[in-house]
Amino acid sequence: MSVAVVTDSTAYLPSEITDALRIAVVPLHVVVAGRSYAEGREIGTAEVADALRAFRPVSTSKPSAGEFLDIYEKAAADGADEIVSIHISGSMSATVSSAQLAATDSPVPVTVVDSRSLGMAMGFAAMSAAQVAAAGGTSAQVVEAARTRALSGTTMFYVDTLEHLRRGGRIGKASALLGSALSIKPLLQLVDGQIEPLERVRTTSKALARLEERLVAAVEEMEAPLGIDIAVHHLDSEARAKDLQQRLRDRLPTARSVLLVEVGAVVGAHVGPGMLAVAASARTGIAPVIGAAHM
Repeated sequence: MSVAVVTDSTAYLPSEITDALRIAVVPLHVVVAGRSYAEGREIGTAEVADALRAFRPVSTSKPSAGEFLDIYEKAAADGADEIVSIHISGSMSATVSSAQLAATDSPVPVTVVDSRSLGMAMGFAAMSAAQVAAAGGTSAQVVEAARTRALSGTTMFYVDTLEHLRRGGRIGKASALLGSALSIKPLLQLVDGQIEPLERVRTTSKALARLEERLVAAVEEMEAPLGIDIAVHHLDSEARAKDLQQRLRDRLPTARSVLLVEVGAVVGAHVGPGMLAVAASARTGIAPVIGAAHM
């Protein structure tokens, strides 16, 4: 049996990884001033950052069931007997519901996995799933690899302002920080697919230092016999992200990889320019993920 792996664009997997592991990607959409664009294909992060700075209306939307069905039909035509479709937290997007709707019309069975995460925390889960599929794993094994790795992930992030999360309706329990948002720089985290406050810090420099410390502490507590992968995400903040990437490499020399990945337009629309995030994920599954040489 051949199992195909599908994810969505908010995994922000580099194209060399999706190509090597044969992971199909369904794009979410960004709506800027009333016009819809497919993430990663028709709009980039720079355009979204510019729109946010100019206070132009920016929103996001899920892929349609038809877009998912096109991907599922292509996977079946290419020889897949089953499909595992891994997506952004259902608490933050209705993408999972579109995938489930499309699954009912798919020519081959589809198992939809709500990763309860996003970004590379979800991307690493898709990678492990694809490696298990490539090693000849069953659909159940591929699903287990995805779910186990997604649960192993830790995601924390810094934003310059909570305003974009508030406007987009994705602020979750971090709304408790709004009253003091002008006097703090918030650190946030993903907990079971939802945004929650992590820490209040007075300055940007202290916030970034604490983000680093928190990530290092989380990694040191992980049980990871196969190793740990780390990703540094940013939006329009490449210099700060590269500095953090190098510091994490120095402090966590046993990490299998420390990737630098700019978030795309969809997440960018909700976090705003200046966002910096870190994700750590313990390797799991019946086969190792793609080697660091390809990352």
